[in-house]
Amino acid sequence: QTADMPYATLNYRDIFRDPKLVALIDQALANNQDLKAALANVQSARALVTVARADLFPQVDAGAGLTTGDSSNQTSGNNASGGRRTSYSADLGVSWEIDLFGRLRSLNNAAFNQYLGSEAAQRGTRLALIAQVANAYLALAADRSLLAIARDTSTSAGRSVELTRALLKGGVAPRTDLRQAETILSQAEADQATLETAVAQDRNALQLLVGAPVAEELLPVSIESIDGLLAEAPAGLDSSILLRRPDVVEAEYGLRAANARIGAARAAFFPRIGLTALAGFASSALSGLFTGDAFTWSVAPSATLPIFDGGANIGNLRYSKAQRDLALANYQTAIQSAFRDVADALARRATIDRQLSASRQLDASARDSLFLATARYREGVDPYLNTLDAQRTAYSAARGLVNTRLIKAQNLVTLYQSLGGDQLVEALPSSQGGNRARSEDAQ
Repeated sequence: QTADMPYATLNYRDIFRDPKLVALIDQALANNQDLKAALANVQSARALVTVARADLFPQVDAGAGLTTGDSSNQTSGNNASGGRRTSYSADLGVSWEIDLFGRLRSLNNAAFNQYLGSEAAQRGTRLALIAQVANAYLALAADRSLLAIARDTSTSAGRSVELTRALLKGGVAPRTDLRQAETILSQAEADQATLETAVAQDRNALQLLVGAPVAEELLPVSIESIDGLLAEAPAGLDSSILLRRPDVVEAEYGLRAANARIGAARAAFFPRIGLTALAGFASSALSGLFTGDAFTWSVAPSATLPIFDGGANIGNLRYSKAQRDLALANYQTAIQSAFRDVADALARRATIDRQLSASRQLDASARDSLFLATARYREGVDPYLNTLDAQRTAYSAARGLVNTRLIKAQNLVTLYQSLGGDQLVEALPSSQGGNRARSEDAQ
């Protein structure tokens, strides 16, 4: 049963049980340009890790050469020609910076943590896209429900106008009743036009997120049709799961990368020790190139110690420390934002069910009141003003119920996003030690 499974370890296909919404999310993940850009950033960071890691190992190069030329000597009027000279060579060179003070290791660690941070950013973009598609889908569903209410109200108000017009002709009702009936009709027609525009704009927004035209059969019919199609979160959640949110993870790896760059900046104050070795063969005859007599070799160790650089190394170290402080502040802000996001979502969740129940009761009562008021007006018991008030109340109550349903659905999407999505969040009963949770990467 999906409802019994740990909330945040569920794939979005389990969280959002509406097949139409799942299909739209699948399309968005395949087509969205922002997600493609985030993936390109990950690939770029991965390539930089390869570049940084390569500096830790010796660099080996092979070469071959051919040199040819003429030489001649002229002394005291005597000409002596040295003839054409040709030499062949083949060599293998090795160069290696010995990372005695950890400069290269620090740069490699910084690149690796930057890559991990870009992966977290890509996951954050993916999670945000899922939430945006879900919210756009829900907004379209709600506006379609509101449009249906406006159309129904227009139809009902039109019948009221016809009734009051007939009563006016019969001398039973005053002209004010007709004008009041026309007021509610005009309001419903104006709302209908506005909502038709909103529905079209909602569809355009959804298509932009999906990255392709959306077929009509994938669009929601109404907000009522989505009831029960979003999984509820468990009651007990451990705050440690917030450390797995993509934005928090990205900030953490950014802090680690900044610390690693401090190590590289400190290592710049110490000597750089290098080793260059060359081994090969050189001969004037190609046939004798690889004989023992043609073998040559050389080894050239080197050390470079910075003495005066105009304060560049000190400036780089101070800059690295300032960047570390900035990364630390960003990390702390990310954690605080995570706590606030979840706290706000849970606070809304704690009251939304009561609000939804009250909205349903209000809608039912308003419908019943409208039915009774209309019947009493037809019988001539009550003035039309009572019917008009009942129509307005029923119209407002129906719209309020739609908005409350939308708030509840979007609150679940917000909570799913705030918890980080697609992670393990298992709420344990209080008998097992209170509200605890277990979190780990989803497989």
